[in-house]
Amino acid sequence: MDCLFCKIISGKIPSNKVYEDDKILAFHDISPMAPVHVVIIPKEHICCADKLNEENSQVVAHIFSKIPEIAKLLNLENGYRIVNNCKEDGGQTVLHLHFHLLGGKKLNTQLA
Repeated sequence: MDCLFCKIISGKIPSNKVYEDDKILAFHDISPMAPVHVVIIPKEHICCADKLNEENSQVVAHIFSKIPEIAKLLNLENGYRIVNNCKEDGGQTVLHLHFHLLGGKKLNTQLA
């Protein structure tokens, strides 16, 4: 598999880790769009939100249960944004399910 995020999970590509457990990994985005920009990924390869199903969707619940802990580690007590892009037209550039955690300033409320 030639998935960038799978290579990060396996350690073949280094990352600046923020949080890791047996199910997920969170690391700083290499092209941040906010003062704090972290990518949160499941360790299981799921290409996008369209591929979530009854068998694998529990990882999304796990991610969202850990987001407050990750946000606290990053001092995002004033709030943050969580973004998921799905497929090409949705802006997904790495075909591995992931969520962007953005914060560190008052974010624009305008949607694209």
